[in-house]
Amino acid sequence: MANVLEQKVNDFMAKVIAKNPAEVEFHQAVHEVVESLIPYIEENPKYKEAKVLERMIEPERVILFRVPWIDDKGEIQVNKGFRIEMNSAIGPYKGGLRFHPTVNLGILKFLAFEQVFKNSLTTLPMGGGKGGSDFDPKGKSDNEVMRFCQSFMTELSKHIGPNTDVPAGDIGVGGREIGFLFGQYKRIRNEFTGVLTGKGLEWGGSKIRPEATGYGATYFAQEMLKEKGEDLNGMIVAVSGSGNVAQFATEKVTELGGKVVTLSDSSGFIYDPDGIDEEKLKFVMRLKNVKRGRIKEYADKYGCEYHEGKRPWSVKCDVALPSATQNEINEEEAKILVNNGCKVVSEGANMPSTPEAVEVFQNNAILYGPGKAANAGGVAVSGLEMSQNSLRLSWTREEVDQRLQQIMKDIHETCVKYGKKDDGSVDYVKGANIGGFVKVADAMLAQGAV
Repeated sequence: MANVLEQKVNDFMAKVIAKNPAEVEFHQAVHEVVESLIPYIEENPKYKEAKVLERMIEPERVILFRVPWIDDKGEIQVNKGFRIEMNSAIGPYKGGLRFHPTVNLGILKFLAFEQVFKNSLTTLPMGGGKGGSDFDPKGKSDNEVMRFCQSFMTELSKHIGPNTDVPAGDIGVGGREIGFLFGQYKRIRNEFTGVLTGKGLEWGGSKIRPEATGYGATYFAQEMLKEKGEDLNGMIVAVSGSGNVAQFATEKVTELGGKVVTLSDSSGFIYDPDGIDEEKLKFVMRLKNVKRGRIKEYADKYGCEYHEGKRPWSVKCDVALPSATQNEINEEEAKILVNNGCKVVSEGANMPSTPEAVEVFQNNAILYGPGKAANAGGVAVSGLEMSQNSLRLSWTREEVDQRLQQIMKDIHETCVKYGKKDDGSVDYVKGANIGGFVKVADAMLAQGAV
């Protein structure tokens, strides 16, 4: 039977690859999901007969457009703009915008596909989408970023709306960019609506939205540990990245009694065995959010180790929170984590572990929280921001944090429901994939062949 299912997975993937050539990240994301879903679909033929999975991997709409803008020298620059509207069965398309030179169709399709499952798991009425541009905000002046965002939104505004498609931020798109994008949308459409999330608190944003992804990944790690009768108090934690997700994961881990000993950026990582406490984290936030400097400056200031060109997975830790980018933990690094006694991996980034690394975690009984479950806190609070915008009110920090904690607990319960094995352990990958799939698939069946 196992061989028959494996062949079905291979046949399905052969068709996906043939229809979507050279989109390797998308292939990886689909394969990871299909491995869990095909056995489930075989047991539930209503999904098979209606070809729900075949429909889910095909975006409902792909929008590509040019983005011309004028730099500070008066020269015209041209970038590519994208929006992948993947699935709207349970609500408006929802997902971030990424501004980074590596952005291409395959990466955005992988992110949009993951987003469908992630948004479903939050229990909130949100479909899945993703977008962005190969524009690089690094090294650009505020005026250049503003002119780019205004040009980008001039085209994107034709395709989005509070009940149609609600973008948010992602890599390269923070509060500054969201502000410029929202201002242009308002100027074009002459309306003040919740068309973007991640807005400033003074104009429709939600409290703890910047913190939400990092907090959520930490809460998910805590829930996985609770399943085993443990918690984060006293744990040594390795965090990758030093942006938004990494910063607030560090903050929440520290608050829960853990000790974060690493942070990184594209140049290398720092190892501070004394732990990155509140004062040190403030320095990191100023360094990264204001000065836009390199993490090496932390090592220079606090006299700790800096490993140039390396990632932090060689450091001995109890918990790993990969919070940088896709495929940042490979098979060899996963084995090092296991050998060093790591018990928990909770993904703050999207698909940061390669398939080979995931296999290592699962074969060694590591508590592994895949991104679509573990980092859903960001989009969950985006959904809460949409609710507040629709109601024309604002909830307190404590209210939003409580709702976020409950959503992460609910996601964990869904993973346990669909992923619990006969020996009592939990396959969180299977649980997240099936749990995210069922809600969307049932909605698609109810709505007919759409």
